[in-house]
Amino acid sequence: MRLGDKDFLWLRRLCWIAVFFIAFGEFAFAERIKDLASVAGVRNNQIVGYGLVVGLDGTGDQTSQTPFTVQSIKNMLQQFGVTIPPGINMQLKNVAAVSVHADLPPFAKPGQTIDVTVASLGNSKSLRGGSLLLAPMKGADGNVYAIAQGNLVVGGFGGSGADGSSVTVNIPSAGRIPNGATVERAVPTDFHNFDSIMLNLHAADFTTSNRLATLINDTIGAGTAQSLDSVSVRIRAPQDPMQRTSFLAHLENLEIEPGEAAAKVIINSRTGTVVIGSHVRVTPAAVSHGSLVVTISEQPFASQPVAPFSDSGQTVVLPDSEVSVDQEDSKMFLFQPGTSLDEIVQAVNRVGAAPGDLVAILEALKQAGALRAELLVI
Repeated sequence: MRLGDKDFLWLRRLCWIAVFFIAFGEFAFAERIKDLASVAGVRNNQIVGYGLVVGLDGTGDQTSQTPFTVQSIKNMLQQFGVTIPPGINMQLKNVAAVSVHADLPPFAKPGQTIDVTVASLGNSKSLRGGSLLLAPMKGADGNVYAIAQGNLVVGGFGGSGADGSSVTVNIPSAGRIPNGATVERAVPTDFHNFDSIMLNLHAADFTTSNRLATLINDTIGAGTAQSLDSVSVRIRAPQDPMQRTSFLAHLENLEIEPGEAAAKVIINSRTGTVVIGSHVRVTPAAVSHGSLVVTISEQPFASQPVAPFSDSGQTVVLPDSEVSVDQEDSKMFLFQPGTSLDEIVQAVNRVGAAPGDLVAILEALKQAGALRAELLVI
């Protein structure tokens, strides 16, 4: 059989289509390095502070139960030359003591602003409509890194009636201040002090670590990257700050195909959620699952004597117990060698097993040695 020009044309098109799908299949699961790893030392730093929220509509702290609120107000007023005579019982309803916390981004410079979260420390019912006064925010080393102040945005709402009934939507005792803190001090970093940088994978995996080092060596040059373990990859980088930034910008946009996760079955014992990984396999096993329901109901009845057989009898209440046993049909299903995730789900659904039943089945398969996966109960 001899192919004509049209046949060659169709064959050529089919080859291009095949090449397209092969290329698409190779990169379908590729991810950027910036989504898989982070640079060691480049991270957020937590800062926290203490302050006062004022301007509340009668929903502040009950000062009789929160003495630290009164003490904070006296200390603040004293700084402005206002002295409260001793023995004065300050009954304030519009002030609340709060904690202020935020994450300081890496390389944050003085003058930049960050969002802060404000939460009540006392028994304030709501921070809605309040304004945070100047509150210094410190890091773990005790140094002040930011100053917070501003009007709160509270998503929660609450209301109560004179009879004691109340309704609350979300959490009114916490809120946020967008751009509410100004950075006052930069966090010291050794990012430019070494001749190499370290990339740490978010999920430990030897395959991904090796592929990452291989990709960098093939792209940048042999000997540039070295896989140290399942998490860390050491990379030689330029010493000049501008060149190092450009180097990392190019590096973090490279794409690799991460290693496939290990076979795991994760069970949340509190919610009944079951997650089965795609690589979970089951060796040959037969499973029978059913439930036995025993119901005991009490139906008391009155017994009254009838004359002339009993002139001195009394009416009494006697119990009448009814016990019923209901056993559902136990259906048995067989797992073939190398059963996949889809087949496991279909088999369990055929017998109508609930999430709790599925947990029992998986635990039994694991004990029998038929479940080829790690069973994690959280």
